Amino acid sequence: MNPANSSLVNELILMGLTDQNDLQVPLFFLFLMIYMVTAFGNIGLIILIVLNSHLHTPMYFFLMNLSFIDLCYSSVITPKMLMNFILRKNVISYMGCMTQFYFFCFFVISECYVLTSMAYDRYVAVYNPLLYNIAMSPKVCSYLIIGSYLMAFSSAMIHTGFILRLTLCGGNIINHYFCDAIPLLQLSCTETHINQLEIFIVTGKDIILPSLVIFISYGFIVSSILHMRSTEGRSKVFSTCSSHIIAISMFFGSGAFMYLKPSSAKSIDEGKISSVFYTIVVPMMNPLTYSLRNKDVKVALRKTLSRRKLFNTNLL
Repeated sequence: MNPANSSLVNELILMGLTDQNDLQVPLFFLFLMIYMVTAFGNIGLIILIVLNSHLHTPMYFFLMNLSFIDLCYSSVITPKMLMNFILRKNVISYMGCMTQFYFFCFFVISECYVLTSMAYDRYVAVYNPLLYNIAMSPKVCSYLIIGSYLMAFSSAMIHTGFILRLTLCGGNIINHYFCDAIPLLQLSCTETHINQLEIFIVTGKDIILPSLVIFISYGFIVSSILHMRSTEGRSKVFSTCSSHIIAISMFFGSGAFMYLKPSSAKSIDEGKISSVFYTIVVPMMNPLTYSLRNKDVKVALRKTLSRRKLFNTNLL
């Protein structure tokens, strides 16, 4: 199908998060700060993992991929969102909209399955540590990451293909701050029941299946924690797992609220607030959640800074 022939609209206008003028400047600086923290946090975590050999383990391999995904899909959404706060009309071409939609789907679905792989990794490490090196060999880790990206690629292609079949002629204003499926359906002159069913089935698979695996894994982890004899070890593992569960719950919960409920004009407005969590807040929280309370990352940061300081001293 030629995408140019599937729509009567050449340009689309993103309505943004809010139309209240007194909120535009404060929200611009708020989300700009969040994006900067997201970018520096995820880039910094990737650099630390690459430079420090003691972080070359399965857990940090998955974490490096998570940081890469968070950086990419936040960058797909946030810069265009920031333009809403400073421009009277935030215009995006039809092809630009479809491109943004595809990459959003790809990265957000990748995150679902990478988080699932990370939960499985923690389950093996806590529940059966003697078999950890065998169960999480480099080959297994590579297969899990490749599988995550393949699942994301296939789902993103399905979502984008079903959107491209629509003829957009019901106006050109998207009631959202980025090109998402449900707001685009409201602009369609084509029957959208098939699209709604596709969104429910494919998105449901990409939310419910990973959620089940994650919470079953953490259920076994909690069971193992309760059987630990060391109070200090139990407290340390539980503290780490609780912060992970909060971040994961926010990501999957806000996604389920947006996509697994009937759509309406009111639910779209509510969904915009919900989508802020999984598109903007969670990518910022992940490097903080998985690093600030992590002793290994703190040690790696100190070593990297000391090496840099020594290098600068030698240059002088």
